[in-house]
Amino acid sequence: MDLVEITPQSHAVILSLAYATPQNITGKPIYRQAKCYLHKDAEPKLVRAIELAKGIDLTLKIFDAFRPNEAQWMLWNHAPNPEFFADPRKGSPHSRGVAVDLTLVDSAGAELEMGTPFDDMTPNAHHGALTVSPAAQRNRAILLGVMTAAGWDFYKNEWWHYQLFNSRSFPLFAEADLKLGLM
Repeated sequence: MDLVEITPQSHAVILSLAYATPQNITGKPIYRQAKCYLHKDAEPKLVRAIELAKGIDLTLKIFDAFRPNEAQWMLWNHAPNPEFFADPRKGSPHSRGVAVDLTLVDSAGAELEMGTPFDDMTPNAHHGALTVSPAAQRNRAILLGVMTAAGWDFYKNEWWHYQLFNSRSFPLFAEADLKLGLM
């Protein structure tokens, strides 16, 4: 299997997996288990981002990473908006294990202000949105700097979403591809 589990113990990150709780856009849990996975080719880039963030006294907080294609269908059926969710017929970088949704947390454990919550499906969530506070713009720029310096590409419509540059070259994974399924 090409997926590596990401845990707070193994990677010094905070996990707040939104789709394992009802606190997501669907209002109900999509994942039965709060487990986080990335493709083995994406994991070293996450490790580099963790190191870069740590160098400026910040920690990564992950909202989502690998997402089985079945979960992508649930999100798409709830909100079929191609500006924010990949059409599952084409496949999402998340369903390939090469995308991560995250934010930054300071040394006191507080999330940095980003101007919108995770999965805010409005133009305010776009990188470069001037409608959010200067502090949020600065914090988004810090996250962008950390992630791009670590080798990640960004998605212009979501300040929280990063993926490998060649994300479409990876195969899609379904729920059945995990030994301990998420859903």
